[in-house]
Amino acid sequence: MIAFVSGPVAALAPDTAVVQVGGIGMAVLCTPNTLSGLRIGQEAKLATSLVVREDSLTLYGFADDDERQVFELLQTASGVGPRLAQAMLAVHSPDALRRAVSTGDEKALTAVPGIGKKGAQKLLLELKDRLGEPVAPAGAARPGAGAPGAVGWREQLHAALVGLGYAAREADEAVTTVAPQAEATVAAGGVPQVGQLLRAALQTLNRAR
Repeated sequence: MIAFVSGPVAALAPDTAVVQVGGIGMAVLCTPNTLSGLRIGQEAKLATSLVVREDSLTLYGFADDDERQVFELLQTASGVGPRLAQAMLAVHSPDALRRAVSTGDEKALTAVPGIGKKGAQKLLLELKDRLGEPVAPAGAARPGAGAPGAVGWREQLHAALVGLGYAAREADEAVTTVAPQAEATVAAGGVPQVGQLLRAALQTLNRAR
């Protein structure tokens, strides 16, 4: 098992970071929130989970060990593979997922593309005794939230939505809808948090259905 990778960031794409480790570029699939904390040329350390398939070896990266652990626990539920587990962490922080499961919040789970009402009910039952209780107060910031991103928030957000299964046109409309929120943050001297923008975009898409 590859527990983590550490080294300078060699490249960033909307869903991938390449970390140079011992002269080798390790491609790591990450959520937009994790990517937003990375910058090309700077040192990074990502907790990782290696998913082995017959025809591929895929390395998933996370901001910390807690996120990695939740990613792996989510996959113990029937019907949850690495892509869906990553989508759940793109929409919700580990503690938000724990809170949703512990309180039976179906709405929080159906905000994740690919999870319907019946699927959410099944996940709540299967995960109830697996994720544990939230470890931080409600509303606490995610690790790395607000860190400067090397890839523009528009590109990251659009790619995240397409990666979650939405059509490019739907992603374009959602990005346009949340743009005032991001621009207000920039005007105030802040950095748009892709994780928060993704949650807002998903809410607009769910309302449009």
